[in-house]
Amino acid sequence: MNIMTEPERLPRTLGLWSSVALVVGITIGSGIFRSPAGIARQAPNPMVMLGLWVGGGVITLCGALSLAEIAAALPQTGGIYAYLREAWGRRAAFLFGWSELILIRASALGGIAVVFGEYLLRSLGIDPSEHVLMARALSASAIAFAAAANIRGANIGALIVGIATWAKFGALSLLVLAAFALGAAHGASLEHLTAASVGPLTLGSIGLALVSVLWAYDGWADLSFVAGEVKDAGRNLPRAIILGTLALIAIYVLTNLAYLYVLPIDTMRSSPLVAADTMLALFGHFGVVLVSVFVMISSFSSLNGSMLASPRVFFAMAEDRLLFQGIASVHSRHRTPYVAILVAAVLGMALVMSRSFERLTDTFVLAIWPFYALGVAAIYRLRRERPELPRPYRALGYPVVPAVFIASVIAFVVNALINDTTNSIITFALILAGLPVYQFFFSSHESRR
Repeated sequence: MNIMTEPERLPRTLGLWSSVALVVGITIGSGIFRSPAGIARQAPNPMVMLGLWVGGGVITLCGALSLAEIAAALPQTGGIYAYLREAWGRRAAFLFGWSELILIRASALGGIAVVFGEYLLRSLGIDPSEHVLMARALSASAIAFAAAANIRGANIGALIVGIATWAKFGALSLLVLAAFALGAAHGASLEHLTAASVGPLTLGSIGLALVSVLWAYDGWADLSFVAGEVKDAGRNLPRAIILGTLALIAIYVLTNLAYLYVLPIDTMRSSPLVAADTMLALFGHFGVVLVSVFVMISSFSSLNGSMLASPRVFFAMAEDRLLFQGIASVHSRHRTPYVAILVAAVLGMALVMSRSFERLTDTFVLAIWPFYALGVAAIYRLRRERPELPRPYRALGYPVVPAVFIASVIAFVVNALINDTTNSIITFALILAGLPVYQFFFSSHESRR
């Protein structure tokens, strides 16, 4: 059934700029403020580190340019889930939804919320490393609040993300400008950018560093989850995905240039709250408080955007009878998938109380990016088998650009299996555990579509 003719249960209320704000707002969350320390430990050379941010951006852009075609052709609630179902069948779609339910979304919400809690304590002059339980409790509270806001309506969630997106860009722009305007008077130096490696560099460690980079870029595909609520989706979805991704690459590379200009890479390796330490060097304690407030806004905005987008996957699965029907319930007043939002919130709160930031983010990237690759690969299958689909946007650089993205994902997954074997095996075992669940409970159900 052509997806454009489906009856719509969720209203289309999101325009182009609110959609661009969702891409940027969801993506700029915790990664750019928390991941650089881990990247510097794995790749302790400033030029290699900057190269990883550029490379991660190129990989992400290849994915965005490809996925935008599929999103415009199939502007449906569920995004990647729907693309997998249309191209590869219900089993592949169920595996993605299963992974979202038990692993991916909870890890993402937890990773974002952890940074919110840590920077909130830092803004109050409290060392989060000495008050871990307090930081995690604050993180769980942020997840609960974001869930409540999104149950009230997609427009409320999008408004929060939209307002906070400008605050994020303002904060990062201030950091970049202040670093290059004032840094020289506070020990900053261009020599930091060309310094020699301060530790061993291996192909394996660079690959693991790329995982952290991809965590920071993740969010570029989340708009597709709410594609069923975007106005004039054939035009606005590809524009928003591509414009948002280009903006992210620019601000991320500039921000890391600023970090490295102010802080030597050896200092950055031991600086988990790198934005706060950069502002400390420039403005003292006032700078720490200022940037901590902005990071809190950034993290909460990303958390809120993720909470808006991801439960639509559970909603779409329940609509397809690949989850229990109650999860597809739409709130009678607010017209939002409130049960799906509550499920995502509870799982995220459980993980944020039990796992570290690094483990949450590594698990998330390793679990979701292979599904991104499978979703992008759908472009080949759909062009061949469903040429009649409307394609208001056709992927630039096809067929090379999608192939570059898929090959890059395969390479970093193989590297993770070699260099982070235990975590990788556990992650993929949990994903594949969905196969017997599908076979036993859902394989005989017919789709409503």
